[in-house]
Amino acid sequence: RKIMPDKVFTNNQGIISGEVVSEFVFSHEVYGEGFYILELSVPRLSDAYDIIPLMISERLIDTSKDYRGCYMYASGQFRSYNRHEETKNRLVLSVFVRELTISDSQNEEDYAVNKPNQIFLDGFICKPPVYRKTPLGREIADVLLAVNRPYGKSDYIPCICWGRNARYAESFNVGGHVQIWGRIQSREYQKKISEDEIEKRIAYEVSVSKLEYVVEEATEG
Repeated sequence: RKIMPDKVFTNNQGIISGEVVSEFVFSHEVYGEGFYILELSVPRLSDAYDIIPLMISERLIDTSKDYRGCYMYASGQFRSYNRHEETKNRLVLSVFVRELTISDSQNEEDYAVNKPNQIFLDGFICKPPVYRKTPLGREIADVLLAVNRPYGKSDYIPCICWGRNARYAESFNVGGHVQIWGRIQSREYQKKISEDEIEKRIAYEVSVSKLEYVVEEATEG
């Protein structure tokens, strides 16, 4: 029976592309396989860009090369892990790459149309959604989604909903089954370290364009 791994793989699917803006930085090793972080600059529909970290195996690409200025198209999963920092754990997010292609140049028109930033997640609400309004009256809801992996693991993905979706998400209960479509975005924020020290950090989250609450069918017996 192969149902479980295949099913789990389809519940977290991302496609992302953009210009490589960093060199490979070693992250960790698993059973002799090295994994590296590479940053991609991904254009939004506006003039803004998101800087998205990719987690890439040394078996997929030559990690000793400098690909800055090249264009990469990657597919994989948006994953989280807890990194222990001083007295507490910090949630670290990256796109775990399963397949990629890279080229020296990219037609800007094709790049914008054919190289999207999109993600699909199928998971469960793991803390009460937080609904709020901005000073300008824009409605926002923060949702933390637990997306299952094989072997009992889960990824915890912060998602942000807007407008009508935010009002809808406010009603979700912890444990609720939700499907989300959107894009991965980066956001800078200020972290107060001490009375006179503020550190600039980057948060990664899914900006939700569509979401559905999945009503579980009752099983007989």
